Amino acid sequence: MSGKMTPRDRVLDALKGKKHDRPPVAVFTQSATMGQMDALGVSWPEAHYNVDMMVKLGAGQAKVFGFEAVRAPFCLTVEAESLGLTADKGRKDRTPMLKGHPHQMEDEPALMDVGTFLKTGRAAICQQAITKMKAAYGAEYPVIAGNTGPFTLAGHLVSTENLVLYIMVEPELVHKWVKAANVICKGYSQALANAGADVVQMSEPSASTDLLSPDMFNEYAGAYIADSLAPVKGATGVLHICGNTTDILNNMINTGCKALSIEEKVVPEEAVKIVNHRAALIGNVGVVNPLLQGTPADVLAHGKRCAAAGFDVVSPGCGLSALISNDNLAALVKAVKG
Repeated sequence: MSGKMTPRDRVLDALKGKKHDRPPVAVFTQSATMGQMDALGVSWPEAHYNVDMMVKLGAGQAKVFGFEAVRAPFCLTVEAESLGLTADKGRKDRTPMLKGHPHQMEDEPALMDVGTFLKTGRAAICQQAITKMKAAYGAEYPVIAGNTGPFTLAGHLVSTENLVLYIMVEPELVHKWVKAANVICKGYSQALANAGADVVQMSEPSASTDLLSPDMFNEYAGAYIADSLAPVKGATGVLHICGNTTDILNNMINTGCKALSIEEKVVPEEAVKIVNHRAALIGNVGVVNPLLQGTPADVLAHGKRCAAAGFDVVSPGCGLSALISNDNLAALVKAVKG
């Protein structure tokens, strides 16, 4: 391997299944912590709404700890708030939260058109931030843009509980809402790639096996992801789903996405065996244990295990808690980079 290999080269090679002396280590999901905010002099909630602050904090994982990517934004309320939903902006230690789900299942989903959406609110701010991030850091680091999956976004609009209930009683209404949300997801995914993202990392937590069976996943989430994320041009689509995804790893691959981000509830060695090089695997060091509640030694052990198991990118299994310590994040980098 050339000594001149950049983090960008290493990560993008890993997403194509290419191996070097070690895997890259990067945070693909929510990457900001209070330690980064203190080190950089920018913090939430302002960084959710200000382009330059978002760029600076989004680079914190690389600049403060030595992770091998930069990423924005920091939550899963961007699309919903841009569509007119009301959000609590959160605090320095907590991401924004939606205050309610204003639509009824029986309503017609009269969402704004994609062109208007892309110019509205935080959807516009995030595209601008990705473009600035690319200009500032893109020669050295891959630029990761995060967004929300169609089933999860539909749940933001009508409540996830309603979606799951109506799968049983009026499934056509579920399709109506997920299809409407997916139009936004598809347009936004491509817009983030067009803005300069090397990776579009879609989080679809509501499609986890805690709520959907594998067959339900295929019909109500996977088919839409195959339309909105997998075909993105100019960037690699990374699908992240929370929980124990062991039983849907094949389903996730069948969406056509070339890279999967998974949580620690999946046994690392089993995940590598099931996926069998059909997609790049990203993860799956636990964000609660060891990153939040464990010691640096615990983090070191978990990081080394994921690397040894054969993960293409060693990464936290889900979005970081803002309260994770600097020492534990430094230990994750050390586990892989030495």
